[in-house]
Amino acid sequence: MKRTINFMGVRVIAVSIALVLCLASLGSIAVKGFNFGLDFTGGTLIELNYAEAADLNEIRSVLQAGGYEDAVVQSFGSVSDVLVRTPGDDPELGQQIAAVLEQNSAQDFSVKRVEFVGPAVGEELRDQGGIGMLVAMAGILVYLGFRFQWKFGLGAIIGLAHDVIVTLGVVSFFQLQFDLTVLAAILAIIGYSLNDSIVIFDRIRENFRLLRNTSLIDNINISTTQTLLRTLATSISTLVAVAALLFFGGDNLWGFALALLVGITAGTFSSIYISSIALIWLKLTVEDLIPPVATEEVDEMP
Repeated sequence: MKRTINFMGVRVIAVSIALVLCLASLGSIAVKGFNFGLDFTGGTLIELNYAEAADLNEIRSVLQAGGYEDAVVQSFGSVSDVLVRTPGDDPELGQQIAAVLEQNSAQDFSVKRVEFVGPAVGEELRDQGGIGMLVAMAGILVYLGFRFQWKFGLGAIIGLAHDVIVTLGVVSFFQLQFDLTVLAAILAIIGYSLNDSIVIFDRIRENFRLLRNTSLIDNINISTTQTLLRTLATSISTLVAVAALLFFGGDNLWGFALALLVGITAGTFSSIYISSIALIWLKLTVEDLIPPVATEEVDEMP
């Protein structure tokens, strides 16, 4: 018989680690805030096409010398395509930056497109992104409430909240640019972490039926041990793919890949510990999984 790992034996340590990480993350968010990108703050985006491989360092130096210290220069698609993002509410800012590069850069280029995102549009995207995240978590709670039982749904939400807070804390602490790609990573983390939790929850529910005399803590240990290889295989294979994006995906995918890396690691931890420990706090019993018996009204009329 496979040896059962006593995961819940260190639940106090696991909860302490989770609390420290969450409090540190919330503190960073409160003190340092987020470094919102142009998607949320508004600004100008310029796509340039160079005749040969673009020298990003030279472009950055020229823009800094021209007074555009906040400009973000990234490769886009190929070594000859460059994306320049800079804050500002002047619709002519794109043409001004192109003029600075033409006068001070030795490389030939053409302007493929210039897009301006106003502050009002950026604030609307930020608000809609936050609402979308809350709606996703509410939908998960409702789904798990019907699919399993409301205690499972609440346990999953507690685990997801841990994953999101820790990921946002890392983004805030290192002042990574928070744009739509990072928001997409947060939503992907919610779905990924939920998948691991559902696998463990399903095994816990099944073992309640098979191991009727087993306590909740022993059930969680057995269920987590039975699904551990599957959880680790999924997490490691995903982390390998994310690491490839992090190191070889370029500047455009850096924030997205790093947020996923942190979120998947936190999600693996929370699916094993936080979500399951929440079931202990909520005092899940086998009676909670038994559907209520439908009672028929008795006609007392003769």
